Amino acid sequence: MQAIATADIHLNALDHNLALVKHLTPETKVLALLKANAYGHGALTVARHLNGSADAYGVARIDEAIALREAGINTPLVLMEGFFSATELPLIIEHNLQIVVHCEYQLQALEALSSEHINALKVWLKIDTGMHRLGIEPELFPTFYQRLKACQSVQENIIVISHLSSSDELQSDVTPQQIALFNDCCGSGDFERSLANSGAIMAWPESHYQWVRPGVMLYGVNPLYPVSIDGVQLRPVMTLRSSLIAVKPIHAGDSVGYGATYTAREDTKIGVVAIGYGDGYPRHAKAGTPVLVNGRKVPLVGRVSMDMITVDLGADSEAKIGDYVELWGKNLAIEEVAENAETIAYELLCNITARVKIDVLSN
Repeated sequence: MQAIATADIHLNALDHNLALVKHLTPETKVLALLKANAYGHGALTVARHLNGSADAYGVARIDEAIALREAGINTPLVLMEGFFSATELPLIIEHNLQIVVHCEYQLQALEALSSEHINALKVWLKIDTGMHRLGIEPELFPTFYQRLKACQSVQENIIVISHLSSSDELQSDVTPQQIALFNDCCGSGDFERSLANSGAIMAWPESHYQWVRPGVMLYGVNPLYPVSIDGVQLRPVMTLRSSLIAVKPIHAGDSVGYGATYTAREDTKIGVVAIGYGDGYPRHAKAGTPVLVNGRKVPLVGRVSMDMITVDLGADSEAKIGDYVELWGKNLAIEEVAENAETIAYELLCNITARVKIDVLSN
């Protein structure tokens, strides 16, 4: 085995997770989120594979959308943050992109478009129901909606959306309050609606409406971790792996790595793995973070270096140079690694660096 950090992308797991989304939300359309390079999995790889399976894709910024269009992706693309400047509108129209409108500036820019752009733009109007990031104030919704309807540049069927802040907290009152406010704003309006992110798809069926927006669950991460939902078994799409490049016997009292933060209490063997924070492995992963060597769980010891980590193989280990190491994926939950690094799985996935080799697998 080559001593190189590799991310295996399991396309069958991607199919499984999307099928699970559709099973949980059988009456809805699916806006699959591909922002941040599809959460580190490769936006173009995911977009091509899900072509025809998802109803639309969501990205954060216009450069992400244009890259997909230029690669031949014709699926509807939604700019989830809308446009940042009115100067982007010609590109948005040229590439047939859909936009989220969340503020007065964007609305005024649409109102100022010349009459040559009649029905050029598909709009999703965002209400702030409690996240307090993007979105118009609820009391402004009727006025905003009517002004958008009056814009010659805006297509007839406006979709109304909001974003849940706490859908992963099942005992919180925040999500029911947001759902109620969203319902109050929308009333009996004759338009499609979208509220559910990954956590809500799994746990809040009353939020599903006409569109759902799976993000991290599409890639096999449980947004409710450590809580599980009966019958909902996600499959990791990414397995991050490497191999041992050294096995060193050390004695009780010997220290390992920068700062001598780990000192062996007894004679043991240390395995050196070819991966580090230069590949995206979390630098602040604590001692004891699980790593799989030949399928056996062993603890991380010492500090994570740029190119290497060290693990305690145990005195009786028969592991050798070249042996298989899994950092997270099919057999080791990324959520567990993230917990030990005091972060979230989203960040680990998005932090995979360009020097990690990508292998796209059908199984």
